Amino acid sequence: MLYSDNQIDTSRLAGLQFVRTTLVDHVFTITLNRPAKKNALHPPMLHELAYAMAFAHYTTDVWLVVLAADGDTFCAGMDLKSLVSGNADGASVPEPSGPVRLGELMAGLHKPCIARVQGPVYAGGFLLVAGSTYVVAAGNATFSLPEVKRGLFPFQVMASLMEIMPARTVLDLCLRAHTLTAQDAAALGLVTQVVDQPALDAAIATLVTELKQYSPAAMQFGLRAYQQLKSLPPDQQQAFLHQQFQLIQQTADAKEGMTAFLEKRPPVWTGQ
Repeated sequence: MLYSDNQIDTSRLAGLQFVRTTLVDHVFTITLNRPAKKNALHPPMLHELAYAMAFAHYTTDVWLVVLAADGDTFCAGMDLKSLVSGNADGASVPEPSGPVRLGELMAGLHKPCIARVQGPVYAGGFLLVAGSTYVVAAGNATFSLPEVKRGLFPFQVMASLMEIMPARTVLDLCLRAHTLTAQDAAALGLVTQVVDQPALDAAIATLVTELKQYSPAAMQFGLRAYQQLKSLPPDQQQAFLHQQFQLIQQTADAKEGMTAFLEKRPPVWTGQ
């Protein structure tokens, strides 16, 4: 995380300019709120997004994250105008400890994240989608990497997509910049569920309800281990996972889950 726990001030969330947040019944919703610019990402927006993600990461009461967007476009990628000429928007959060790299930001969340994709996704917006645990997309959503048309290349997106789909498919998407339909994206594994636009919120609610039946602490342990496993050589992975299993048994959720099983009752999770 680019912000430490002691930098997170809940009161700042209400003052964010380009991201809106709500926390309801353990579900933290982060909504990209720059619809006039098609939710294109510029530095102030990226800093706010990193701040909101840090809040979600550190806050025990947050079990799930929903990533949504206002307007008709989910995310148009980086704001190229701000790259060329800078921006005049003031800061609403402290300066992060380093550059905001969305792939790393999403990987460091360690909590289930559901992307609610209501419209087109372009360029760097893929990092938000590829980094989410689940992606529920409206049938009219499209996905495109147009960087080569601008003399650029989607380097970071390429790395994120290679965790999801075959290398040649990734390279083709990057090199030919063709547009995927939501159904195409689902076939490639980028999207996990496609629904009609009017059914989008109901589909998100159904998924949220299902996930909330299970231990938040267990899911966090598992997602963290999944990320850590990538940096370990094969001959160390099983020992690491065995250690994780020993550690997870000491959590309050594990003790509650095993007790509830023996007592034949539903568990009461705390996320600890």
